[in-house]
Amino acid sequence: MSSELKARLTSEMKIAMKAKEKERLAVIRSMQAAIKQVEIDNQTTLEDDAEVLPILDKMLKQRRDSLQQYEEAGRPELAEQEALEMKIIQDFLPQPLTEAEVSQLVDEAISDVSASSMQDMGKVMGLLKPKMQGRADMAEVSKLIKAKLS
Repeated sequence: MSSELKARLTSEMKIAMKAKEKERLAVIRSMQAAIKQVEIDNQTTLEDDAEVLPILDKMLKQRRDSLQQYEEAGRPELAEQEALEMKIIQDFLPQPLTEAEVSQLVDEAISDVSASSMQDMGKVMGLLKPKMQGRADMAEVSKLIKAKLS
């Protein structure tokens, strides 16, 4: 475990075990399991945080989707559990970008690649994804880019 994020997960897991925080411990273990699964699938070791962040970002997105579905289905107890898990996962992600920061980065990326139409959207997303991974909802970023390019 050479990435700082993986090391932090391990230390936080130990703290949660000692404090007997079952919910936090379960979420941390699931994050570690997801990271380990990607390492096994790809037959590699994730060396830096840039490789780990997309995994945690995906987990957060799954929780967000589940939360929405539970709320629509009238299951507040399950929605509450998903919200708790989201908060724990967010503790390990970088500070989220504000809407103004996202808009500014999108504008800069559009001008950097001289994007003028929807055909340039892939170039803009390719430039933004490494900068925003784990710090912004990429689906929302995509909508913003579409709005600015059309």
